[in-house]
Amino acid sequence: MFPTVARLSQAVCVTLFTRAGCGLCDTAKHAVTQLHKRRPFDYSELDIMLPSNKLWKDVYEFDVPVLHVQSVKAQSGKEEVDLSDPKKLFHRWTEQEVETLVDEVEKTDS
Repeated sequence: MFPTVARLSQAVCVTLFTRAGCGLCDTAKHAVTQLHKRRPFDYSELDIMLPSNKLWKDVYEFDVPVLHVQSVKAQSGKEEVDLSDPKKLFHRWTEQEVETLVDEVEKTDS
């Protein structure tokens, strides 16, 4: 049996690193959420300004928005997920660019 597109897409994690009051972040979020409406994948947003995300603030403070697209290599429980190295987009991107990157990560994983 061959995996379905939906099943493959669920093996992709997309993370948007953002901050409140960032116009570029709002535009980037719109592009990602439009794709997410059409195509299932694990999507999360991290506000780098929250104290719990200090590590990411140290990395991306002057670069948000940043998008990580990763494949799920293994999952040993609900909380523990082994992810591939991220493919990244910085600052400005279109819905089509996100979809192309998701496709690339899916193909690398299969």
